[in-house]
Amino acid sequence: MNKPQPRSHRRRPVSSSPNTRGGSAGSGDREKAAKQDWPVAPTKAETAALPPFAGLPLDRIHVPATRAECERAAEEIFAAGLGGFDTEARPTFRVGQKSDGPHVVQFALADKAYIFQLHRSECEKVVADLIESKEILKVGFGLKNDHGQIRSRLGIALNHVLDLDQIFRKLGYRGQIGVRGAMGALLKQGFKKSKSITTSNWAESELRSAQLLYAANDAYAALKIMEALEAEGHLER
Repeated sequence: MNKPQPRSHRRRPVSSSPNTRGGSAGSGDREKAAKQDWPVAPTKAETAALPPFAGLPLDRIHVPATRAECERAAEEIFAAGLGGFDTEARPTFRVGQKSDGPHVVQFALADKAYIFQLHRSECEKVVADLIESKEILKVGFGLKNDHGQIRSRLGIALNHVLDLDQIFRKLGYRGQIGVRGAMGALLKQGFKKSKSITTSNWAESELRSAQLLYAANDAYAALKIMEALEAEGHLER
């Protein structure tokens, strides 16, 4: 499968302000963007007022626990050839503390998501094969940090990725737009990200329902945003 390439497009004026993965930009950045005729993403407050992104329900989120379950999940992901992708790691709180993540790797398909927990030795080799594969396009946001953690934890490379932050940057957006800003700008839907879930312990042996929903829909949202970019002619495969 060829990696999608952005097509050139005519920018449409947007009234909202720039956004990065860490939060909204200030008024100075808004004024600068307007002067440069850059497209801008909605702020966190503006996306909160939009209709919510529905996402996947719990019954469409699967957590393989045995080697056979992991292998069946991998077969589906290989057959699809692409998926929304993300990782989660237990947070670090001390200066200089190095993360030992990722602890969770998630793949989202058209109608379901798989959450792989790397403390399960039955799944680690299967997940490594998926991550390393050049046959599966992994679609996500801000994947630079994932590259480093994967190499450190698993000793492999994250291959064949489409980082949507880079696509939006080529479309004229500044900085990391992130899944929340992209969802608001492109699909006109709100994507809520809970800080308490983001910074929760992803190394737990059993993940809570809120963690599963968060992890699965981070990856699923990336897949839906990629599909919207294709539909608007900004990507082609």
